[in-house]
Formats: sequence, C-alpha cells, structure tokens
Amino acid sequence: MNIQELANKLRYKIRYGITVEWYNFCYILLRRRHKTVPKVASIDETLFRIITSRCSVSRYGDGEMLLTSPDKEIGFQKGDPELARRLREILVSHEEGHLVCISDAFSNLYRYNRKARRFWRTHFFLYGSWWDKYLQPGRMYFNTFVTRPYMDFASKTASGAWFEKMKEIWADRDIVFIEGEKSRLGVGNDLFDGARSIRRILCPPRDAFDRYNDILNEALKLEKEALYLIALGPTATVLAYDLFKSGRQAVDVGHVDIEYEWWRMGAKRKVKLERKYVNEAPDGSRVADAGEEYQKQIIARIV
Repeated sequence: MNIQELANKLRYKIRYGITVEWYNFCYILLRRRHKTVPKVASIDETLFRIITSRCSVSRYGDGEMLLTSPDKEIGFQKGDPELARRLREILVSHEEGHLVCISDAFSNLYRYNRKARRFWRTHFFLYGSWWDKYLQPGRMYFNTFVTRPYMDFASKTASGAWFEKMKEIWADRDIVFIEGEKSRLGVGNDLFDGARSIRRILCPPRDAFDRYNDILNEALKLEKEALYLIALGPTATVLAYDLFKSGRQAVDVGHVDIEYEWWRMGAKRKVKLERKYVNEAPDGSRVADAGEEYQKQIIARIV
C-alpha cells in the first residue's frame, strides 16, 4: 500500500468514525425507539430448531434490509428490483420448516462490544423505520447471529460451545456448498470434518444475483437429500428459501467459516485470512491457493 492509499484509508476511517459517533449521539439523545420490537430466539434456540427439525434458514442483516430497496447497494451486491422484491417477500413469509432470522440487536444491545453497538445504533437511527414497516408484532423470529457467534460479542465464553453445537447440523450429511469464488468454506480448518462428503458450486464474488437463475438451476440438478450450505451474501437469503420450497434443506451460513477462523485465532478484530476472501478486512480480497482437495470438490463454476 503506497502513501496515497494509506492517506485515503486514514481519511475514510476518520470520516466514518465521526459520522458513526454523530448518529450514535443522535440515537441516544433523541431516544429513538422501534415501533415493533421483535421477539428473536436465542442462538441456542435457533440451533435447536435447525438441528431437530432440519429447518432451512434465510438470514437478514443490515445489508439485506438495505437491499429491500432497489436504489440501495452494498459492497458486493448492487441494487436490483427483483432482489428487492424477493427479500421483502421472504421477510414476511411464514413457512413451516423455514426460519426467518434477524438481528437480536433491537434490545439488550450491551451483550455486544462497543464497535457493534455503535454500528447497530447508527443503522437503526437511519433505517429503523424500514424494519418497522416489515416486522410483524408477536411473531417469533430466529437469530441471524447463529452464524456470527464470535467477533461482535462482548463476552465470547459461549462461542466455542455454539460452534460445537453447530457441527451437528451437517454431521454425517452430504453437503453442497454454494459459495463465492473465494469463500472456500472449511478450507484449512475442521469445521466441516463431520460431514460425509463435500461438493462445491462456485459463484460470482460480486453481484451474484445477476446469475441467480443459473445458480438455482445448477443446485436443482442435485439430489434433494443433500444439505445445501450457502455463503453468497443477500443472494443466499433468497436461494435458501427457493431451495426449501423445492423440498431441500438449505441454510444461509454467511460468515460462519470466517467467524470460526477468528475464534480459533483468538482474534480481537476482523483480520484477513490467508486462503479466504474476507470482505470486512483490509486487503481481504488477496488469497493464496486453496489446495488440491478443494479443487477436487468443485462440481460447477458459475462465474
């Protein structure tokens, strides 16, 4: 990184920090409150439902909520009218065997570290009314942090137990990863060692929804009995639902593999990983070779 790039990065960090602090101040000062404070199951309850009932999972975070508007975009997915429509549709859906997961940061925010608290206060100050528009009072939602059980928590004492419990989801299952080209779920760690077999469908790392029909059709060629684990940003939210509707179990696992790596490292901040794309870390797009075993697991490329 040259001096100019470093200076630009520093300016961005200062500007971002000032902006976040201002919105935090406004959020607290104005006593912003949600019209609908949703009931959100704990991570333990969410894991129990996935394991015992073999539920499918679609997850909503800040990015998915932004993309319910076709005029918004996030770092790796541009806005799209069809994506916005599907995200709105699935958020209000209520299907037996399919879990709609959202953040539990609407209350008890102090279970999270300072950086996470500042982030969610800022998000809710700007977009809290968007959540109010779609959330249904009295409904039980499940926990989107089920796949992010480490980095943002103030206390990390439960993280190890959550990861161990999570492994029961795919224990002795034939799993199909539908992932970004450099996501490389499980490469270099033991998170998925309990699976019977692993196959991979590689997808575009950016704007994956542009190839949505191709991705879905490729997945539908495979047997219904497999477990489909999807790491593909907001596209995963939609894909997990459509695969569920086709009679498959599909779980939007998001950043679970990266969180597991950080937990194993004891990382205190979001850092890059040698062989995996980490969109939240500086220089996180540069990755080393993933190895021969990984290459053998690839059954399709949609890139």
